[in-house]
Amino acid sequence: MPAAATHHRSTFQIKEPFAHGWRIADVDGQTLGRAATMIADILRGKHRPTFTAHADAGDFVVVVNAEKVKLTGKKWSGKLYRDHSLFPGGLRTQTAEQLVKRHPTDLVKRAVWGMLPKGPLGRQIYKKLKVYAGTEHPHAAQQPKPIKFASKTATATSKSAKA
Repeated sequence: MPAAATHHRSTFQIKEPFAHGWRIADVDGQTLGRAATMIADILRGKHRPTFTAHADAGDFVVVVNAEKVKLTGKKWSGKLYRDHSLFPGGLRTQTAEQLVKRHPTDLVKRAVWGMLPKGPLGRQIYKKLKVYAGTEHPHAAQQPKPIKFASKTATATSKSAKA
């Protein structure tokens, strides 16, 4: 008789009201995609051992210096952002450079939105993202803890150490 298969069950967060923390991310000089990935993970709660896919267990994230985010390669002129007015012929296309000039925070908002689940849960999680173009923000009373991004020099040093 074959041995019984072990069941791998996910952990579930208890249904009590969950206390969401506050984090602050300074994206000055950070690569957009790498920063957005870390921000999306914190918004969803993937940094917690009690992560549950169907529940909102993440923290609020305040992003500052969104206008100083970095894009690699020719993405400032080559990456296109499309919006549609829902009228015939209403497609409006703009480059990343044009988008930042018009709305400095939209580049970070769109990158994070693309990494969140689509649907009611994703919209609820997205409301916990607060993005500001400069260093000023009105959330100092919440005492947000800083998010530490991996620096390029640290990854370059670890790669050279392995070689």
